[in-house]
Amino acid sequence: MTAPVLEVSDLTKVFPIVRGGAIRRVVGTVRAVDGVTLAIAPGETLGLVGESGCGKSTLARCILRLLEPTSGRVTLDGQDVLACDRGQMRRLRRDMQIVFQDPYRSLDPRMSVGQLVAEPLDVHGLAGGRAARTARVAELLTMVGLGPEHAARYPRAFSGGQRQRIGIARALATEPRLLVLDEPVSSLDVSTRAQILALLGALQARLGLSYLFVAHDLSLVRSISHRIAVMYLGRIVEVADRDALFEAPAHPYTQALLSAVPVPDPILERRRRRIVLRGEAQSADAVRQGCHFAPRCPRARDRCSAQDPLLEGPDHPVACFFPTTNEETP
Repeated sequence: MTAPVLEVSDLTKVFPIVRGGAIRRVVGTVRAVDGVTLAIAPGETLGLVGESGCGKSTLARCILRLLEPTSGRVTLDGQDVLACDRGQMRRLRRDMQIVFQDPYRSLDPRMSVGQLVAEPLDVHGLAGGRAARTARVAELLTMVGLGPEHAARYPRAFSGGQRQRIGIARALATEPRLLVLDEPVSSLDVSTRAQILALLGALQARLGLSYLFVAHDLSLVRSISHRIAVMYLGRIVEVADRDALFEAPAHPYTQALLSAVPVPDPILERRRRRIVLRGEAQSADAVRQGCHFAPRCPRARDRCSAQDPLLEGPDHPVACFFPTTNEETP
């Protein structure tokens, strides 16, 4: 089997809860990421889905060390990311880049498009001479569906979709192996979303990129991902191939998410059984032990509140003591 581009093992991020005025004190902690393990193969897209606040973006930033994890292990092409010093980390960042959610805030309005796209080349010493730098910027802009003439303009002159293309061009400048896509189309209209997703698919096929695609929209994730990981309150609760997850979800939380996704057939839509979860999701600082989903789970038993279920299974791992079988899937 091909070695994974990215491996994450038991990754945890704990934030302190600090209160007080002149004398500040730590009164608790929030486990935003709680023992996450995952892997991404070369040329693969792993979709990461879950409710807002479940820890998806925090996990993505910990993988890139934009946030320092509390514990765990992250390897990129076999290199221990968390063991790198500043110099090693600077070199390693060439191989892993991020496209942010908001194209209106992620681009410096004081820099031209050419400067924005060329900045990674300058930082990593990849620019060469002025002519080579200009040619590379033109190549990158063309690659994402823009033109060399756009290099002299500023972000304010572009639409949201065009700005996201600029962000993608900037991320590709260092020829990375891994792109983290943190809800890259959530702020765009439907038609523009489709264009950006098509662009990402074409770039992956052309360049052999691996993607971690973070989103809360399951229909978007299905359209671009090879595998999907479902996250709930800092933990991965289910991982499966895209089609297997949609056709035979095993975790009660995954089933509830999928039951809320509309289908285009009105007859099937009327026949579908909605799963309405009881209560509200716990705050991450309130979680103590046992399955994090137990307070809202229709299948929960005493064991679920007392023990932590492990993410287990060879092809379709599920963190649940009482997963649903194919025959029982709604």
